[in-house]
Amino acid sequence: MSEAIKNRYEFVVLFDVENGNPNGDPDAGNMPRVDPETGYGIVTDVCLKRKIRNYVETVMENKAGFGIYIKDGVPLNRSDRRALEYLGLEEGKIKEAKKADKDLDCKIRDFMCMNFFDIRTFGAVMTTFTKNALNCGQVRGPVQLSFARSIDPIVPQELTITRTAITTEADAENKKTEMGRKFIVPYGLYRVEGYISANLARKVTGFSEEDLELLWQAILNMFEYDHAAARGKMAVRKLVIFKHDSELGNAPAHKLFDAVHVRRLDEGSPARAYSDYVVTVDESAIPAGVTMECRE
Repeated sequence: MSEAIKNRYEFVVLFDVENGNPNGDPDAGNMPRVDPETGYGIVTDVCLKRKIRNYVETVMENKAGFGIYIKDGVPLNRSDRRALEYLGLEEGKIKEAKKADKDLDCKIRDFMCMNFFDIRTFGAVMTTFTKNALNCGQVRGPVQLSFARSIDPIVPQELTITRTAITTEADAENKKTEMGRKFIVPYGLYRVEGYISANLARKVTGFSEEDLELLWQAILNMFEYDHAAARGKMAVRKLVIFKHDSELGNAPAHKLFDAVHVRRLDEGSPARAYSDYVVTVDESAIPAGVTMECRE
């Protein structure tokens, strides 16, 4: 495994959705998440990390060191057992083994970080309260994401849809179609901000330069292998990266985020495309010791 990163980073991601639901809210009938006070759209960090995990799992399939811990259809304990098997531990005797080896918790944690990309990146809570106490500890990851918020308020639309395939024989005698609902956002441009701590990478997970480059590629392409009719057309439009010259950073994160401006060209009509916006970065506001890079 490569050496841990040595520089702190912050980044801003702009992505958009056209005629789709970027993140349904199960508490609201799966309608797009909206801040009820302002009408701005919201996409959770959990949703975005799922896309990143899916991309890494697809492009790094079966490559050692790039497993995915939070994975659909795979119980966490199944992955936890890999650490126990590697260290030659028996499930029912973990507590006794930890008493005999004071460094065992660190060895288990290090194994999980070394073998699972998402633990190395985002961290994980691997403490499961089961009878046999398969406890792989807790890891605070160096990469953290905020909730994404739309640049302008969104107007979710509820569309009624029909299908000709009837579910049951009894229903088929009385009707020819089934009715359903579908929520979409006609267009929305979203902004999400993120943080990468070189200090946590060095001390805890070993998040490396190779991992960092894979993360940038995953962010830029996180919707490319995850298209679905329900989500419409989604794409990452811009990634702005701020790199500090040091491990602990050379400027507050909020000052760097404030340097990225998104402006709508025509305030009098609703936005319906990315070309309706202008994105600029005020390089004069970037302090010494920080460099900026834009990727699209």
